[in-house]
Amino acid sequence: MSTERKSTRTRSTIIDAALRLFRVRGYDATTMRAIAAEAGVSVGNAYYYFESKEQLIQAFYDRAQVEHAEASRPVLDSERDLAARIVGVVEAWVRTMDPYRPFAGKFFKNAAEPTSPLSPLSPESGPARAMAMELWHEVLEGSDFRIPRRLRPALPELLWLYHMAIVLFWVHDPTPDLSATRNLVAHSAPLVVRAIGLTRLPVVRGMLDDIVTLIGDLRQVFQATENDETAIGDEDTR
Repeated sequence: MSTERKSTRTRSTIIDAALRLFRVRGYDATTMRAIAAEAGVSVGNAYYYFESKEQLIQAFYDRAQVEHAEASRPVLDSERDLAARIVGVVEAWVRTMDPYRPFAGKFFKNAAEPTSPLSPLSPESGPARAMAMELWHEVLEGSDFRIPRRLRPALPELLWLYHMAIVLFWVHDPTPDLSATRNLVAHSAPLVVRAIGLTRLPVVRGMLDDIVTLIGDLRQVFQATENDETAIGDEDTR
């Protein structure tokens, strides 16, 4: 086995061990020492791959995005209808994340904290968020739906925010087979597509400009925060 393959396998083993312990003990009560023991590696080796639990979770985010993109391939390669593509991609996410659902409730209280690096809106989550945006960009560009030109740059972010709302519902879905989540997606996706289509109407164009401006403002906030975090990191290394 090559060194690179062994390293990748060790990283994955540590992530899986952490997720098992988070599910049983909760995020806050799980230590890196316990994660190392569960993974069958030394504490030093665990810290070699992940400097903190937060960094470990970011690696999980990245892996989950890759798995989600792979699971979305069948619908993206075969379906052109935009609503069907949205439903298929969210359904692929539900299937991909199903093994981690018992852990999701305990983890969510940490990820929902706005200042937490585990938040999907945090600077630390930037790489995973960028991968998600790229997937939603592909959802749009591969469809046969005529997307208003002014809305096109902002739409992947709007669909990602829609997906985040579905994720919140999924965390709290009381149905054992997740039928409530699936029904929500099946009924809301056509409404999302219809709302996009309405932006072509003259009476809605002013609202469209407001939406584009709002997305631009939000993007600047996140970029400024990420730049501040980078500057602080650079100061710490001097």
